[in-house]
Amino acid sequence: LEGINSAESLQFNFKEIRIATENFSIDNKLGEGGFGAVYKGKLKNVQEIAVKRLSTNSGQGIKEFKTEVLLVAKLQHRNLVRLLGFCLRAREKLLVYELLPNSSLDKVLLDPNKQQSVDWETRYKIIAGIARGLLYLHEDSRLKIIHRDLKSSNILLDQTMEPKISDFGLARLVGADQIQADTNRIVGTYGYMAPEYAMTGRFSVKSDVYSFGVIVLEIVSGHKCNSTAFPFDEESLPQRAWRLWNTDKALQLVDSRLGGNFSSVEVTRCVHIALLCIQEDGNKRPTMAPIVSALSGHPVELAVPTPPQLVTTTNSTSAQTSSTCTFSGTNEITELQPR
Repeated sequence: LEGINSAESLQFNFKEIRIATENFSIDNKLGEGGFGAVYKGKLKNVQEIAVKRLSTNSGQGIKEFKTEVLLVAKLQHRNLVRLLGFCLRAREKLLVYELLPNSSLDKVLLDPNKQQSVDWETRYKIIAGIARGLLYLHEDSRLKIIHRDLKSSNILLDQTMEPKISDFGLARLVGADQIQADTNRIVGTYGYMAPEYAMTGRFSVKSDVYSFGVIVLEIVSGHKCNSTAFPFDEESLPQRAWRLWNTDKALQLVDSRLGGNFSSVEVTRCVHIALLCIQEDGNKRPTMAPIVSALSGHPVELAVPTPPQLVTTTNSTSAQTSSTCTFSGTNEITELQPR
């Protein structure tokens, strides 16, 4: 941990965190993921924080912890969650983030009360913000980072509903000139994983682009990609989006709770971009730069998408949570370290 311990300004005292979270009380628990629970807290200076307490048997070991701390500490962008610090004590591994009051995108999408208040203008703002954050990770920061676990539950929302990409525990740092990389153990969430990553372990910035496309469809439709309660018969969300777009009926994909209050031009643009992002062939997916330009209203020539393909999960086994699938037939979490 030599790389972490030198960053003294980022290190919190365990007692300070325990007091802030009221001894990790159940009342302060915000949620639980594959790697552990998240608690809200308040420091002595009244600053509100979110503390990610990694479970001792989570599978995210020192390497993943080190990855997240080192990566996030170096990243500064309005659409990335801000890491305030960390704490290491015996078997305790804690990450301390800014607390974002509007929860995560998946909860906003699934909560009927919240969802009704999320108008199209805000949804479009969220889509554009996620795109800018990804562009920063892929091209604009000093590093080249592939997130590898981009999904709606990893998009947090601040008080103005500005989106912030979070959870870099599975992120991979690659060389600036490196096009793709491989891993033997594949961990991610079904529905968001690019086919080439799910099937072969090959990942690139285009893997994140695929995940972004799925999230865009979720935001437009108001349904999660892997929902078990789709009112779409046997169609998946990507299949329905393609069918409607291909028959000039893309507006029918829009969340009915918007009551028709949306920009038809922006919706059509978003569905078009999303379908390009989820192309089976990664080479046919755009990079984030033209996507950001298109979402900003700049004239960008978009290709014609082909029908999306489905990823099979016949041999998948459950990993850390019920929503997480391991396509390599192993329950191990991928060992990660920057390289």
